[in-house]
Amino acid sequence: MNVFWFLPTHGDGHYLGTSQGARPVTLPYLKQVAQAADSLGYHGVLIPTGRSCEDSWVVASALVPLTERLRFLVAIRPGIISPTVSARMAATLDRLSNGRLLINVVTGGDPDENSGDGLHLSHDQRYELSAEFLHIWRRVLQGEAVDYAGQHLQVKNAKALYPPVQRPYPPLYFGGSSEAAHDLAAEQVDVYLTWGEPPAAVAAKIADIRARAARQGRNLKFGIRLHVIVRETEEQAWQAADRLIERISDATIASAQQAFARFDSEGQRRMAALHGGRRDQLEVYPHLWAGVGLVRGGAGTALVGNPQQVAGLIRQYADLGIDTFIFSGYPHLEEAYRFAELVFPLLPEPYASLAGRGISNLTGPFGEMIANDQLPQAKQPVSA
Repeated sequence: MNVFWFLPTHGDGHYLGTSQGARPVTLPYLKQVAQAADSLGYHGVLIPTGRSCEDSWVVASALVPLTERLRFLVAIRPGIISPTVSARMAATLDRLSNGRLLINVVTGGDPDENSGDGLHLSHDQRYELSAEFLHIWRRVLQGEAVDYAGQHLQVKNAKALYPPVQRPYPPLYFGGSSEAAHDLAAEQVDVYLTWGEPPAAVAAKIADIRARAARQGRNLKFGIRLHVIVRETEEQAWQAADRLIERISDATIASAQQAFARFDSEGQRRMAALHGGRRDQLEVYPHLWAGVGLVRGGAGTALVGNPQQVAGLIRQYADLGIDTFIFSGYPHLEEAYRFAELVFPLLPEPYASLAGRGISNLTGPFGEMIANDQLPQAKQPVSA
């Protein structure tokens, strides 16, 4: 199991849909989140992409020298950048980070944003272009000089002279729920990512993509992108979920849902269908809550509950074949610690051993010293 955290390069705070309790996106804050994830033992961090975010490549480049082991899942955008230039950027960052780069292939689901970036293709055409892009990108990073003439892309003598550290290239992650997306995943990517739908829907996706990949003699790994709201008790967790959205106005929800409706993303449509823009039907599966999706695009569901309940739902997804879990929580700094402290003990190794200790302090002591010279105990009886 690989557990990731998230870098909030589009903003962070205590509440959704309001500037109250919000935090600015600054390098010092992103550094805190990244270094927390690094020291706690998270496998990596996902950096989002798009016009609502700081640029993922620049952010990753700034944070690589400030971390030691943390991997960075960074987006490439077919149709917005040349596949050859993108391959050289990937090779460079992989070399500078000593093999800590992971690649998130993003085709783009917002037509308005796409046109602003000069990409005017339809949904299915973008996937055709993405397939051509990855065909070139993968060959270039394997040291080939590539001549390619496709429907959307043409290159002659495309090269990357500096190879990446990871061979044959940094692993490719990708998510999409349409037929075209499933075909692309089966043909070219290494890890298929789904947003947090109920387990039965996720199982159907996995089965479909596995069958498509098998027809081409390929095997994929699978991951899931979720938010998480975990507290020591279930009651506290649901109270925290309610607080997260308590300052969102009905007008803000309606405006957000109207904006999402223009997307041609099947995944975004499926996220919106889970809640229908309503506050009264947000628990879409036991301990799976769709409240984040009222105003946030992309991943819109959260695991909500006490540590055992959250870990139990993680196990349900793991039993489907998912081994990559990408989590986030608001605010991201505090919740990175909370999730590691409360849920890591219930996960497979190495996370169980890292719980509350991280990777930089494996010998303790863990907790504040008592009376100047007494070590804190793991469990002590509480006096009446």
